[in-house]
Amino acid sequence: MYLHLGQECIIRTKEILGIFDLDSSTLSKHTRDYLARAEKEGRVVNVTAELPKSFIVTTGENAKVYISQISAATLKKRSGYIDDIAITK
Repeated sequence: MYLHLGQECIIRTKEILGIFDLDSSTLSKHTRDYLARAEKEGRVVNVTAELPKSFIVTTGENAKVYISQISAATLKKRSGYIDDIAITK
């Protein structure tokens, strides 16, 4: 399955490590350091011309950090993770 991040950017959902709210998660120094290091390494892809609201971390051989104008809550709903949760008895 794929997830649309905005500005004609689509990624595979199985490569997503996490979807984070930019405002609340960047309060932590560790998160700010991680984002700065990813930017320095050239792994940040900005897919917005507007005010960014979330960032998405992917895994794999081309691990990237995508900056999106779409909220983390909306991206999580779009990703279908909730639909994929299986309840076992």
